[in-house]
Amino acid sequence: MARRKPRKADQLRAPEHEYRSPEGDVIALRGAMTPGTRAEYARTRSGEGLAPGAAREDAWQRAVEFLFERLAARWEIAGTEPIVKQQELLARLRFASTDERRWIRDVLREHLAEHFPDLEAP
Repeated sequence: MARRKPRKADQLRAPEHEYRSPEGDVIALRGAMTPGTRAEYARTRSGEGLAPGAAREDAWQRAVEFLFERLAARWEIAGTEPIVKQQELLARLRFASTDERRWIRDVLREHLAEHFPDLEAP
């Protein structure tokens, strides 16, 4: 008997943890990462694969984006319709104001400390 692929609704999902900004924005981050993702993050954070002469800042910025790409599940901004598609989430991060980026970095650091203490935060 052939095994059918589980329906998307039946597949396991990583738990999500919500963080609220002082302005009322909400970001939901996943609470699980595969071993491969963890290893890739360590390489990204170390600057492995960057062009020769790239600054540490480049590795740091890429590490923030990498974590955001892998962990962000939903972003609700000022009561608007939540952003849930990965490409749209990343595009919105790149468009974010300085204060929004600071808040996201702080949330990522808090989330890593609580759920992934073995990983070094950017």
